[in-house]
Amino acid sequence: MSKTIKNMFNSKLTFEKLLQAHERASIGKKCRKEIILFEMDLETNIIKILNDLKNSKYKFGNYREFIIYEPKERIIKSLPYKDRIVHQWYISEFVKPFFYRRFIIDSYACIDNRGTHNAVCKIQKYMQKMKKKYDDYYVLKCDIKKFFYSINKEILFNIIKENISDKKLLELTKNILSTEDNKGIPIGNYTSQFFANIYLNELDHYIKEELYVKYYIRYMDDFILLVPNKEIANELNTKIKEFVEIKLDLELNRKTKYFPSKFGIDFCGYKIFETHILLRKRFKKKFKKNIILWNKLYYNNKLNYNKMSMSLNSYIAHSNHCNSYNFKNEILKKIEFVIDDNFKI
Repeated sequence: MSKTIKNMFNSKLTFEKLLQAHERASIGKKCRKEIILFEMDLETNIIKILNDLKNSKYKFGNYREFIIYEPKERIIKSLPYKDRIVHQWYISEFVKPFFYRRFIIDSYACIDNRGTHNAVCKIQKYMQKMKKKYDDYYVLKCDIKKFFYSINKEILFNIIKENISDKKLLELTKNILSTEDNKGIPIGNYTSQFFANIYLNELDHYIKEELYVKYYIRYMDDFILLVPNKEIANELNTKIKEFVEIKLDLELNRKTKYFPSKFGIDFCGYKIFETHILLRKRFKKKFKKNIILWNKLYYNNKLNYNKMSMSLNSYIAHSNHCNSYNFKNEILKKIEFVIDDNFKI
């Protein structure tokens, strides 16, 4: 496979591939008005996207902004539906096949067949190895301050440019990154999570190939290093801080710290030890809070059973990946209405 992407834009730009991108972009959203309208004249709309891309005339629309408050306050930006089709096509045809092979094996976010639960299992495996080798060891837990809002788009584009020599693809990449702000990529864009991985892949290779850290895991902008002692943890912390500031124009969050392994590692929604994995206290609190709310809505005949079932299934699924049998028994008893018999603990 070629080291760079070249002369592939037009060959990948077909009606069939854009139609497939539409199918992926519309999963679970078929009832939305903008998608219904798009599908009313599907063939014409797909051909219009194809021709505009082919002739370098494609223009992205304006963002719709809204705020979410879980797990913390964030500004989410959403593009018109046709733009989300283009993003799907761009990622599927170019980013996944050409950039994924450059990612290290211990990067877990937004990569097929990896994800949070695999990351948790891997870090526990690494902890067990460190325990066997050193007994007591240190954990360096790092986090990037306001990561998505702080990504330097010029640096990101230059990283991507090292891997792309196709002029039309570079032009489209520049258009995707083009916003009023010099810094930051929109949370909510399908492309953003992949661009974020490409950005921090530079850090991954630095830690593995220049700092020679064997036991390292990253999930988006949260990353863990397991090291023999406090002195090494302090030294690595200083070097990583310098690298992200100088090379990536980022800043480590004040939550970044190093500590003895006996305290366990708070990572990807769990508290991880060598011998067991627990739910985070924040997760338990949120679960209990939602059950109180569901009970209240039930007695006021306002409970949306479908929405409740989806949330409950999600909570149970998350809990099933750790040592939580007693907690699940206790929490489900607090539900004051009949739930589906298919729920398992």
